[in-house]
Amino acid sequence: MRTARLGRLTVSCLGLGCMGMSTSYGSPAERDDVESIATIHRALDLGCNLIDTADSYGVGANERLLGRALSSRRAEASLATKFGLVPAGGPDRAPGGVDGRPAHVQEAIDASLRNLGTDHVDLWYLHRVDKQVPIEETVGAMAEQVVLGKVRYLGLSEASAATIRRAHATHRISAVQSEWSLWTRDPEASILPVCRELGIGFVPFSPLGRGFLSGDLRTSEDLAPEDFRRGLPRFQGENLKSNLALVSRVQQIASTKGFTAAQVALAWLLAQGNDVVPIPGTKRRPRLEENLRSADVQLSTDDLLALDAAFPPGVAAGERYADMSSIDR
Repeated sequence: MRTARLGRLTVSCLGLGCMGMSTSYGSPAERDDVESIATIHRALDLGCNLIDTADSYGVGANERLLGRALSSRRAEASLATKFGLVPAGGPDRAPGGVDGRPAHVQEAIDASLRNLGTDHVDLWYLHRVDKQVPIEETVGAMAEQVVLGKVRYLGLSEASAATIRRAHATHRISAVQSEWSLWTRDPEASILPVCRELGIGFVPFSPLGRGFLSGDLRTSEDLAPEDFRRGLPRFQGENLKSNLALVSRVQQIASTKGFTAAQVALAWLLAQGNDVVPIPGTKRRPRLEENLRSADVQLSTDDLLALDAAFPPGVAAGERYADMSSIDR
């Protein structure tokens, strides 16, 4: 698999998002740690080495799963995790809040290293910007962990252009992670330009619209009762009906090229530059292999123009989350 650059960090051009292996997607009864670990191993076998998690995914459960998966293959992985989202009942913050205090920074990295069974992480993100703490204080404390050797590179998630500038002035930021896909093109207006100005790579999460752009979802009833997407505006009522029409446009282009809609949607992101590393999530080897084959999809200029025309910024019906207050804008 070809490589890409996140600042000074070289990684595979596609990564693996691991959240769904432990939480949020599907039913808890569907979770299979054995298959999830096999999926992580298969990713490494195929040259996909950016493995992404967070301390909030299953309140540490996903990090512990990765610790098991990478116990004998740690050197093969560029391991990324995130901190800053606190679970319900967390100290000193409202349930489900954000904690970017320097004191929490130290606690968070030590807990993540224990969960992951490693002495360092390659890329460490602030999961959400804490609006009660100056970003310089949070990133300054994160930078101390780089000096201590617990972290190699720093990143931000869901940060505004102004916050990225301030953070980067405090310590080099290697990657910014946010939702970016054909139906979520928000980063293109201001986030991506500032990242490129500063030499920061971009990591799109949910590059398939939380699975929507694969074309497998046709109704909210296709989702398990516990699936968190049921609570997202884009997957509800009239919004869902409007968004389904968008998927058919990707499928039409995919059918002419002999690829799946998911592969074309990922190929569109890969065509945006060698500093863009999507991290589609999956917990099954066949879907992983399908996603990784998107690196072989060649989209023509006409294909790219057709996709841009079909998915202009703001085309998706509904907000990304029911509550957008935690997003730094």
